[in-house]
Amino acid sequence: MSSAAAGVLPAYRCRVQPEWIDYNGHMSEAFYVLVFGFATDQVMEQLGMDEEYRRSTGCSLYTVEAHIRYLAETGLDAELTVTSRIVAAGPKKLHLAHEMRSGETLVSTEELLTLHVDQQSGRSTGFTPSVMDTITSFLPGPGEPAPGWTGRTVSS
Repeated sequence: MSSAAAGVLPAYRCRVQPEWIDYNGHMSEAFYVLVFGFATDQVMEQLGMDEEYRRSTGCSLYTVEAHIRYLAETGLDAELTVTSRIVAAGPKKLHLAHEMRSGETLVSTEELLTLHVDQQSGRSTGFTPSVMDTITSFLPGPGEPAPGWTGRTVSS
């Protein structure tokens, strides 16, 4: 089932808080990571990896690699919307792409590689069948390419 048939992951929304503003008068880079983290939490809930899941299975997602692009400045009280897509998945891993917008302006992107980890052993482990079924329902269908900005390396 393609993500179009299953629907889309819900967008995460928030407003830039005063304590997120740096000495240049813009949102500090650390808070982009915070907002993307909240968006990832929301994705986990949508996929069935909520607090009850984490408590009952002892498993959670761990970020093992992240790439953030800062594309535009944003300021105090700006409304932010983060849309999320599952780019790819495997039995133990999830590849996510987040896009942060303020109005129509794309301000930042984040690409994540996460692993499903058994917190007691500290080792990666397979998703439960129900979570894997839900993940599969959000995978891109044939002809739905990943965002063009994913899969890149840091350039100088």
